[in-house]
Amino acid sequence: MAPRIGPPEVSPTLMARGLAVLRIFFGVILFANGLAKLFAFSAFTIGGYSANLVNLPIARAILAGDGGRRTEVPLVKGLVNDIILPNWGFFQVVITAVELGIGAALILGLASRGAALVGLGQQLFLAAVYFSSNRWMFEQPHEYVPLFILAVVPAGRVWGLDRLIVRARPRLGRWPF
Repeated sequence: MAPRIGPPEVSPTLMARGLAVLRIFFGVILFANGLAKLFAFSAFTIGGYSANLVNLPIARAILAGDGGRRTEVPLVKGLVNDIILPNWGFFQVVITAVELGIGAALILGLASRGAALVGLGQQLFLAAVYFSSNRWMFEQPHEYVPLFILAVVPAGRVWGLDRLIVRARPRLGRWPF
């Protein structure tokens, strides 16, 4: 047998576990922001670490463009200004439910690719809101690129309920599981 040339192969198990960690991490982020909206808090402190989560007033301020950073993207501008903000009472419930639902599904690995796709839609919408508002260039890609990967890769099959579902019903081994 000839000696192996090149870098060693990456273990598929190790890659699957890494994607599961990424899935759970994004689930925790979304779930935490959903909890901040549900229980009306934003400040978060653990020991000496202090940070903020996006609660409903902050979410509304982002959409309203407080601070002069209002979006000028044509379709997004109309959607935000003419539909979402005037009906904030309804949309704040939707946003909270979506973040809690996506977060829980990603943490549990339940229909994880479908949950990641919904999260991707939310993050791409925010990217469109930020697009013309003079924000930091990488404000959103670090949130939607991993969600795109999680929407494509079945990361819920490691440390997730998707594995149990697919094992019990192999026909469900396709997307979104």
